[in-house]
Amino acid sequence: MGALPPRRLAVAPMLDWTDRFYRYFARLITRHTWLTTEMVTTGALIHGDRERFLRFDPSEQPLALQLGGSDAADLARCTRLAAEWGYDEVNLNVGCPSERVQSGAFGACLMAEPALVADCLSAMQDSVDIPVTVKHRIGIDQVEGYDYLRDFVGEVSRRSACRIFTVHARNAILKGLSPKENRDIPPLKYPYVYRLKQDFPELTILINGGITDWPAIETHLAEVDGVMIGREAYHNPWLLVEADRRLFGDHHPLPTRREIVEALLPFLQARIDEGVPLKHMTRHVLGLYQGVPGAKAWRRTLSDPVALRGNDPGLLLKAADELERRLPRAA
Repeated sequence: MGALPPRRLAVAPMLDWTDRFYRYFARLITRHTWLTTEMVTTGALIHGDRERFLRFDPSEQPLALQLGGSDAADLARCTRLAAEWGYDEVNLNVGCPSERVQSGAFGACLMAEPALVADCLSAMQDSVDIPVTVKHRIGIDQVEGYDYLRDFVGEVSRRSACRIFTVHARNAILKGLSPKENRDIPPLKYPYVYRLKQDFPELTILINGGITDWPAIETHLAEVDGVMIGREAYHNPWLLVEADRRLFGDHHPLPTRREIVEALLPFLQARIDEGVPLKHMTRHVLGLYQGVPGAKAWRRTLSDPVALRGNDPGLLLKAADELERRLPRAA
């Protein structure tokens, strides 16, 4: 696909959400925003169905595979697989706070072991030519000071060649909060990430956490190199439609929502022909008309088990036409 775009904007890895169906849909909205898989554990990739975890459509690129693990040899092996399959980047998860992840000795608990993180990143980097990056929190449990974050990034960057750090600007509370609560309850500390960029100007620093609109994106981009958006990119994917012209210098005509639906239909039909039920894919497009009058009816139609039973992708076009007929002009 030629030179890769800068990481000015990326969509976060989200379990059960950023699968290949969502990513194909998102790529129809934005050509250059970086996309990321769900987190895949090294064990699942080594011992499980590799095609299920690694398959993607080339249109999804630029695309990163996020890995979860703490064994350097296993991570290197999986990183080689990612490169063989054509991924543009491999990202190491050092931010997930779930107990399941902790029991596997990876995720956010690895922030307490920066030397191990550096060893893992080095093994991954030594095995491929594509970038190897890391995503982490600003701290764990009751650590509140900036120094913890600075020292973690300093040691990891000094001991490895990793130069791209995505920072979720919250602590991870490993005991007492669920993964869902960890996305909202620990306070956001954006100034910590800004300061990190000031202290490490040679590193590429992306900021993540609670970012929901373009004014916020632009505010952050004045301080750091890139922004990673999570839930908002899923629930309100139309936010991404302006990314190409705002951040990547691509001034192609913006599509309409209905044009996105039309472009999606052949992909849906091809997956249905492979045996994928339509309902497994329509759940990812429920937010397409977020904020538009009639969006509730769109979501209701695409969630209706009876309507979905026929596995007819034309259902999306009918729902879009019904919604847009009620509008004074096309959305």
